[in-house]
Amino acid sequence: MTSDQSSRVRPGPVRADILASWQRSMELGVDAGVLGSRKISDENEISLRRKRNADLRRAASAAFKRLEPHLSDAKSILILADDQGVIIDAIGDESVLDDGQEIHLEIGGHWDEKAVGTNGIGTALKTGKPIYVHAAEHFVEGVQAWTCAGAPIRNPFDNSLIGVVDLSGPPDIFRRHNVALVLAAAREIEIALAEQQRQDRTQLLEAFLQSKYSHGDNSVLLLDRNGRIMFRRGIDDTTLPASEKLLVGSKLLPDLESFSENDLPALLPPHLEAQGLERLIFDNTYRGAALFLNSETPESRSRKDVLSIQPRRNVPEDTIQIIGASPKMLEAIELAERAAKVNVSVLIQGETGVGKELFARLIHSRLGRVDAPYVPVNCAAISGDLIGAELFGYVDGAFTGAVRGGRAGKFEQADGGLLCLDEIGDMPIELQPYLLRALEQRAIYRMGDDKRRPVDVRLVTMTNRDLRLEIDKGTFRRDLFYRIGVITIEVPPLRERGGDILSLVEHFSAHFADQIGRPRMSFADDTTDLLLGYRWPGNVRELRNTVQRIYLVGSGPVVKIRDLPPELRDDFDEPEADSLESILSGNSGDLESIEASAIRRTIQAEKGNLTRVAAVLGISRPTLYRKMRQYRIERG
Repeated sequence: MTSDQSSRVRPGPVRADILASWQRSMELGVDAGVLGSRKISDENEISLRRKRNADLRRAASAAFKRLEPHLSDAKSILILADDQGVIIDAIGDESVLDDGQEIHLEIGGHWDEKAVGTNGIGTALKTGKPIYVHAAEHFVEGVQAWTCAGAPIRNPFDNSLIGVVDLSGPPDIFRRHNVALVLAAAREIEIALAEQQRQDRTQLLEAFLQSKYSHGDNSVLLLDRNGRIMFRRGIDDTTLPASEKLLVGSKLLPDLESFSENDLPALLPPHLEAQGLERLIFDNTYRGAALFLNSETPESRSRKDVLSIQPRRNVPEDTIQIIGASPKMLEAIELAERAAKVNVSVLIQGETGVGKELFARLIHSRLGRVDAPYVPVNCAAISGDLIGAELFGYVDGAFTGAVRGGRAGKFEQADGGLLCLDEIGDMPIELQPYLLRALEQRAIYRMGDDKRRPVDVRLVTMTNRDLRLEIDKGTFRRDLFYRIGVITIEVPPLRERGGDILSLVEHFSAHFADQIGRPRMSFADDTTDLLLGYRWPGNVRELRNTVQRIYLVGSGPVVKIRDLPPELRDDFDEPEADSLESILSGNSGDLESIEASAIRRTIQAEKGNLTRVAAVLGISRPTLYRKMRQYRIERG
């Protein structure tokens, strides 16, 4: 198509996205007669681009490696491009890679719409949406012997576009579902990026908390080596009026090794005044730096380990409090608050009893609407036959027993708010495609109805299972996993939270003293040591029930070891013949803790013979295996 044909461009059979891209290409003055794109000629510039995008390339490596064996048979190549449409990696069928060099569909090739008009890489970058461009839909003549499908890759930090993954080849490989393949690959890359960033934040936090600078009451920003904000403390509108500009993920300073502390006044924005900059080392590796800021109200800078969530409007409930200042908890809290600012699906993972639902409530509380619905659904508590009707609703006569007039499902009830799907790993495999479609289309169809109903729902899913193992077993769809886990929050088990245990004991002690109406109890030193050393298989829920039991039956005012439940005391002793009976006597306030402890001790007693363990517990071996996976119990 040439510029003198512009007046003849009409909608007709041409897809709207393609037509819009053609019009942009003409406005940009792209020459439709060229034979291909252009390539960056400077090898040093290509090398610098690949180095600058090292995190993106590393995150893409697993997805590319998994797909590479299938590309030769499919006569296809898989391409990774940066945020400017420059190709930084390409793998696949050797003959197709060779053919691609003729149009510069190779490393260093520039495929932004400004350079070559409508194409899978440049148009996905421009629109921020996945797209396929087939044959003559390409704007320039030399590329019309190709078909391609591209999907944008977004930074989990701030949802910004950072690249594109593209599948390209000759026209006979064209399939519309190629878009689904690259979209799944893009989601896999985003999850890998989020995991990289999570590890970087954890190591930076650990370096900070182990340093001598962590115990002050300063307002502080933790920066990675590239000067990007990874975490902030003591910074809000009361301390720094421009705090909204200091968002996690923002690049505040240049590479930290490229300047000295004396350069800070000139490098920082005018509204910021630094008290100092301290480089942070962890495992003998330079991780980043802590930037200490002057703030207006010193009393508001004091460190708190309590985060409060106000009750929902018109819901009779108490204020929710999240207790914790350990690195992994701070990281999970920060990630949840950041996830609430971008409209993406969130997966919350963690063992039973860690408080996953608190993080769902935290995200809901940060949505910005005081009346935003919060609709929880436990997928494990609804039969497989009914969960579809529960989620999507149904119309009159959809099935036997349907309520006259039909009923809206949970998706419609959550419109404008948050839908929380607990135990997502228990969703039947045959229903998962419908959930995936609802998320992709942002619309649902009630059972028995063909009417499309748009919904604006923020989805949060929760699980105590390893969904990657469920994918390997064929019980969970890979594409759904990548769709629900754009941001994944790992809530740490209590045994990995160190001093948070004592903070939680103090919190629950104050709560139950007030609730029961008895004086606050103190804990003996050896009791505290035991609480810190116990592995807490039931996590925070087990600790809460333990403190509640102490206040109900303890003789006080000092809590001795004898006041603790038997499973806590026995955890440090050699197994006794009656230990199982002791556990099953019901002294623990947490049924899941009882079950987990019973399984562990029976495995010990039967020396790992799982057939005997199942017989002693009175359950089948498949049930025993499932329980061991659920509670993460090793055979040894």
